[in-house]
Order: sequence, then structure tokens, then C-alpha cells
Amino acid sequence: MAAPGPVTRQVSGGTAPVPAPSGPERWQSLAAAVAELPVLDARGQRVPFGALFRERRAVVVFVRHFLCYICKEYVEDLARIPKSFLQEADVTLIVIGQSSYHHIESFCKLTGYSHEIYVDPEREIYKKLGMKRGEEIAFSGNNMHFIHRDRNRLDHKPINSVLQLVGVQHVNFTNRPSVIHV
Repeated sequence: MAAPGPVTRQVSGGTAPVPAPSGPERWQSLAAAVAELPVLDARGQRVPFGALFRERRAVVVFVRHFLCYICKEYVEDLARIPKSFLQEADVTLIVIGQSSYHHIESFCKLTGYSHEIYVDPEREIYKKLGMKRGEEIAFSGNNMHFIHRDRNRLDHKPINSVLQLVGVQHVNFTNRPSVIHV
């Protein structure tokens, strides 16, 4: 039995299309394959998935579903990332859920999340990307640079690790004030 491949990968774009791509080229072809699939915003408006990152750098976090307690906690932590940190790094933070768009507003109120959020109610993107759980992905333009596939519901990539990959400064997620020794 072969050892499982890495779950977290940094990927970069290939220059020429290759039949049956593997490695970084595979991720780029997957990004292209899902670019036109729709996601819905909080008003139910359809947006092509690729439009979310085509003209900007973005971290896209796919959550299992809005009723998952672990996903809820993860999104609560994402909500604590200051918008100014993202703006300084010219990065957009996006959450994608597998629910009806009717649940977006209440989920945002519950978690305090105020960054961009969409849903893939038919799970088209999830299916095309082969996702069974959540993932964290970094996009820039049409290129996918990083992907982390959760092995289980507790396997989310640490947020600061993802932010570091896209140049966002470290976020203190503890509720304790910093102690300065004098």
C-alpha cells in the first residue's frame, strides 16, 4: 500500500497545458474547471466562482457546512482578522459554505464574520475539486498557489500559516492582552 500523498501543498502555475496533468498543473486545471461554476451571495445573486479571485489575490476557505461546530469556530477566528491587515497585504478573505444563501446572514451574525462569504448550494465546486471536507486555498489571478485538504473535521490549517503564505501579518487569536516585561 502506497503512503498517502501530502495533504498541504504549495502549487504554482504551469506554462503549457499537459494532458492528464499532475502536481501544480493539476491544481491549475482544477481552478480553471471551477472558475465559471456559480456561487451565491447573501442576496441569492449568482457570481462565477472565478470572479472572486480573477482580478485579486484571495484566500478562499471552504467550510463543511454552517452547522458544523468546528467550522463555526474556525470562521469565528477568521472574523477576528482585521480588515486593515488584509488590505495592507492586498488580500481578500472569502468563505464558501454548502448551504442555502438564506443562511448566510444568520451565520455571519452568529460568528461575527464580516468578510466576503458565498455558498455553493449544489456542491458543484466541492464535487469538481473532490472535496469531502473543508479546505483552505490561496488564489492570485487565475492561479491557485496553495491548497490544504482537511483529513478530518479537526484538521483545519492554522489560520496564521495560511495568512503568512499570502503576506498578511500575524494575528493574535488569544483573548489575553500581551504582557510586556519591563
